[in-house]
Amino acid sequence: MSAGPLDPKTAPAFPMAAKAAMGDSQLRSNVRHATDVIQAKRARVVDEMPDWQALREAGKQIREHTMRHLDFYLEQFEANCTRAGGVVHWARDAAEARRIVVSLVKASGSDEVIKIKSMTTEEIQLNAALEAAGIQPYETDLAELIIQLGQDQPSHIVVPALHKNRQQIREIFQRTMHLPNLGDQPQDLADAARLFLREKFLRVKTGVSGANFLIAETGGVCVVESEGNGRMCLTLPETLITIAGIDKVLPRYQDLEVTLQLLPRSATGERMNPYNSIWTGVDPADGPRVFHIVLMDNARTEILADEEARQTLNCIRCGACQNACPVYRQTGGHAYGSVYAGPIGAILTPQLQEMHHAQSLPYASSLCGACYEVCPVKINIPEVLIHLRNKVVLQNTSGIAGLFDVEAAAMKAMAAIFRSERRFRAAQRLGRIAETPLVRKDEHGLGWISWLPGMLGGWSQTRDLREMPKETFRDWWEKRSGHDN
Repeated sequence: MSAGPLDPKTAPAFPMAAKAAMGDSQLRSNVRHATDVIQAKRARVVDEMPDWQALREAGKQIREHTMRHLDFYLEQFEANCTRAGGVVHWARDAAEARRIVVSLVKASGSDEVIKIKSMTTEEIQLNAALEAAGIQPYETDLAELIIQLGQDQPSHIVVPALHKNRQQIREIFQRTMHLPNLGDQPQDLADAARLFLREKFLRVKTGVSGANFLIAETGGVCVVESEGNGRMCLTLPETLITIAGIDKVLPRYQDLEVTLQLLPRSATGERMNPYNSIWTGVDPADGPRVFHIVLMDNARTEILADEEARQTLNCIRCGACQNACPVYRQTGGHAYGSVYAGPIGAILTPQLQEMHHAQSLPYASSLCGACYEVCPVKINIPEVLIHLRNKVVLQNTSGIAGLFDVEAAAMKAMAAIFRSERRFRAAQRLGRIAETPLVRKDEHGLGWISWLPGMLGGWSQTRDLREMPKETFRDWWEKRSGHDN
């Protein structure tokens, strides 16, 4: 039922994927319209908060404190969750998390699961693993259902089907739900999804969820959503399995006072999420009889160890940076080759891959800083992007591989030239000689280079280069100084 998962290991480099996405005018129109609407709503509800900047600072301080003491709070969460009747599992990586979840679903005696929207399950490609084991997952979030039925991939953290318009959604529902006469009004589409899912809610006995926050103080889990499907998945199944990254923990229940104000305003432009569900273990009078939670590392410990990049883990998955990013607004989410798109994806995905894959993503930014301005917990994404670019360069220029890297060799040569005034002046003289056959004069007598040979041609494919001046400022100044004397 689902398409092949986005995999940073096999995805094309961002420039190639972005170029293809830029050619899809319908996608670009859909993304621009959706992000414009969300940004306008966010601006209204943020402007009405006189203490918004103080809230952002509080959120930042909570997250930074948590990351400094993550080991303590994870152990506290495990103890309190276990005491309340939950069963805690630890997964080192995505493969181990998938194995644990598949085994738990099989142990429940079910060959179907209903799912709450979860970026973590997308990150570990859980649906594909369940299907391979003969287990059918059903996405119950409307946007995720659209993605699943359309055999597509999510393109936004909060609004996964943001790149689809109403007519495209109608076509998907007509085809997969066998509703040839389905209308294209929002109410028609919502009613079709509600009828389709209601049967699943009442029949399937195992639920799978992610987590927005884990509360160390109580061992509780918090999920926020806007449709009520999450509440159904949390109360009707007999077995509930939650998968959460170890970065989702909060120290205290009281910390939700801050995060539950920051998240909805930043994510969907709402003052509060319509459904805020918090559960702690199991209760014989209500909800699932069995509760499992899988705490997954999947390279988060390595990110934690990098002092400059550690702030990546402060993310509360609101998607505000995506809505504000001029690059994302032009390309959409699929160009990033990962479930985490936009600015946060550009710093998170390469690190989850331990910098072995997705190395083009730190360059998928103009460093304009719009992402930092809207981040509710003040993650300095441009700062992390520059840090990761440096890591990419060092990784690609070290060892034997670096000896054959033409770009790296050119940069080292340029560095040597710029360190010496004598070498710099000599390079200028040689440059003027070398460019002579390439220069073409325009109607104003200005010289331009519109073609460069070999590997230098990448520069002139999209821009012209002015010819070097016959006299530099330094030369002019020295002549002037000599005349003054």
